[in-house]
Amino acid sequence: MTLATTLRTLLRPVSQVAFRPEVHGAGNVPSSGPVILAVNHLSFVDSFLVPLITPRRVSFIAKQEYFEHGGAKQWVTRTFLTGIDAIPVTRGGFRAAQESLEVALRLLKDGGVFGIHPEGSRSRDGRLYRGRTGVAWLAIASGAPVVPVALVGTDRIQPVGARLPRPGKVVAHFGTPLCFTPPPDGKQGPARRQATDEIMAAIAALSGQEVADEFNELSAG
Repeated sequence: MTLATTLRTLLRPVSQVAFRPEVHGAGNVPSSGPVILAVNHLSFVDSFLVPLITPRRVSFIAKQEYFEHGGAKQWVTRTFLTGIDAIPVTRGGFRAAQESLEVALRLLKDGGVFGIHPEGSRSRDGRLYRGRTGVAWLAIASGAPVVPVALVGTDRIQPVGARLPRPGKVVAHFGTPLCFTPPPDGKQGPARRQATDEIMAAIAALSGQEVADEFNELSAG
């Protein structure tokens, strides 16, 4: 048994007690092959919780500095991220963003499951912001279906600015997979925008969030 498998085995019952997750539609996640989970972003705990409530192993992007050596706190963070199959990448700038997508694309081509927050940053006001088109780039380039995921309640478990999560209830909705193909006219830009908007509309229908017409420019993580 690998370290990651062992940690997930230990962390899942802990998350059940602490967050009492109520999961709907988990059967919408294909049992094999590449899958993209497009998740709304209300709290720092979102990308930690999703791998613990999804029937398959899920990888999210995590900042490289979280994996660097340091004191006891750094060891705990690094061990936890390893346990949920987080992928270390350098963050910041267009080049770093593209490199993150290419890392995710390799994972998908190997038949893995990749989780992404299309909004980019956490929502500070609870609204669902416009999605960045990286999720559509991945879907079209990989051919992987996109499963929209809506988390409800994580903003109460760890609000923006809170250092640690607190016990509470989380509801997770996994929607019907969406599939996208390269545009016949070769115009990638409009196709990515349209696909991203469709994904965000599906998330909004699941989460019930008010939809914002703008991008979330805040660097809230």
